[in-house]
Amino acid sequence: MSVLAHVIEAAGISTVVLASMRPVVEKMRPPRSLYCEFPLGRPLGIPGDAEFQHRVLTEAFSLLDTTADHGPIIRDFDEVVESDEQPVECALPPRFDPNLPACVDEARGLRNAYDRAVAKRRHTDVGRAVDADTVPEVLAAFHRIASGDDWTTVAIPGKNTVAVMHDVRAYYEEAALELVGTAGARSLEAWFFEATEAGKTTLAARQAIKDGGGPFPFWFYMAPGHR
Repeated sequence: MSVLAHVIEAAGISTVVLASMRPVVEKMRPPRSLYCEFPLGRPLGIPGDAEFQHRVLTEAFSLLDTTADHGPIIRDFDEVVESDEQPVECALPPRFDPNLPACVDEARGLRNAYDRAVAKRRHTDVGRAVDADTVPEVLAAFHRIASGDDWTTVAIPGKNTVAVMHDVRAYYEEAALELVGTAGARSLEAWFFEATEAGKTTLAARQAIKDGGGPFPFWFYMAPGHR
């Protein structure tokens, strides 16, 4: 949306971006943006609360009375809406090999559930950058980075962290759905990042890459912006 704002402004039409991730608008610099600390996918905050949503829109449209001649305008909405999504209840496999990093052992332990899911669906979303056999190797690389190894010297299978993380999450979420039956996308996201060793390791590696001067797209999109 930030890129589109620049294009539309170039055509002479004023724009306002409702931003859910402040680092993105700070980097993309659309002329006017209202940063709303709301859960992703809820740009107006509270579902079904018309009064609250109108307050957000009124605040956003008020930015049209400002000028962006001297740089982009980013205003913070004055209320935070916390996510009410709870992690899906999905039991994780017990440790099998204590000599392996916990995230690697965990990924291997989920393989049978993943294979059953693929057999039933006859399809998997894993494969954009790596296959299921390589998911533990990806997590081993993230573990090394999170543990202090220089991220520039660690070979991450698949190289493209965005595509790699798509495959890791798909592997975990397909295994989880096989174990629990059904779950919402946000519940699966919360489960991965808050309950699994893989999710915790990913966030730690992401922070280490950021702190180590990694390029913004390389680390930022390893996880949703609000994480």
